[in-house]
Amino acid sequence: MNNVIEVQHLQKKFNKETALQDVSFTIQKGEIFGFLGPSGSGKTTTIKILTAQTEKTAGEVLLFGRPANEMRYSQNRKRFGILTDNSGLYTRLSIEENLALYCQLYNLPNKSIKEALDFVNLYNERQKKISQLSKGMIQRVTLARAIMHKPELLFLDEPTSALDPVNTQHIYNGLRQLNAMGTTIFLTTHDMNEAEILCNQVAFLHKGKIRAIGAPKELKKQFGKDSITVELTNGQIEHIAHGAQDAEKLYHWMQANEVSRLYTNEPTLGDIFMQITGSDLV
Repeated sequence: MNNVIEVQHLQKKFNKETALQDVSFTIQKGEIFGFLGPSGSGKTTTIKILTAQTEKTAGEVLLFGRPANEMRYSQNRKRFGILTDNSGLYTRLSIEENLALYCQLYNLPNKSIKEALDFVNLYNERQKKISQLSKGMIQRVTLARAIMHKPELLFLDEPTSALDPVNTQHIYNGLRQLNAMGTTIFLTTHDMNEAEILCNQVAFLHKGKIRAIGAPKELKKQFGKDSITVELTNGQIEHIAHGAQDAEKLYHWMQANEVSRLYTNEPTLGDIFMQITGSDLV
């Protein structure tokens, strides 16, 4: 598979402050890549560098095999879509009018508007002005604009942070469909559940450094405890390993119908982040 994004030893400084230091990762075509970390860890700065909104201080950053700063050219901007907390929408215009302007800019057919609004569950609200919308609805309009031209690569910066559970699930389903059609997705979030649901690969970013990277299942194996918790009917809690002696214990408890609950001690991505960094994802 081809690498859509290649980042090697990326560094970004703002005056005396280092926002990113020695960040390296690759994203292959067709992946959903989760860039996970708390607010202020450098996630948004990374997206701005990848999309040519700001310059790196050092390192190599390639998109589609070309330097990231070339993404500012119009022929390259058509290859990706982006959702950030800066919507850039015209507040006096309606949802539909905003997207119509984008259709003209990218020379898209008008049917693209309905397809995009169906994706974010907003077609019936298309006549509403942006100034009348809630933060969550604005976020969905911005996402609709980002996917209208069916980009090869989609950048999503905290895409569901202002959404209710119903619309969050709707967006998840849509992102899976986009990904199945070939769109590579770069997702930043501090929602570990979101990352587990969507991502093929994740990287933990903390204070400008990547602390761990890999598939969620592999990270759980690497940082998990090789044990099982057994809750007995008398309320007693037992932790057993995978050896023959503990297996015999479990067999006897089950034979005696004394097992109330049984579960593995698999860590969540949030647990792993805490273990690696000593801090929570807030």
